Amino acid sequence: MRIHIALPDDLVAELDRRAVAGQRSAFICELIRRGLDDEQRWDDIDATPCAIDDTGHEWDDDPAEWVRRQRRGDDRRSG
Repeated sequence: MRIHIALPDDLVAELDRRAVAGQRSAFICELIRRGLDDEQRWDDIDATPCAIDDTGHEWDDDPAEWVRRQRRGDDRRSG
């Protein structure tokens, strides 16, 4: 399907600099596909209810100390 869009000159110049000669449409298609996939991921994130409550955690009082304790207790960490 064909569509008509208007783009600023500087954007077209950058597009032409990055796209392989003769492959402008394929390049635009891939960029749009990536952008739409990214938008869908954000939609999925926004639609997911929060799994962690905003309060009532053991790290609420001193998050830095909680992280230090977690690191000290992680046997996989070396020295």
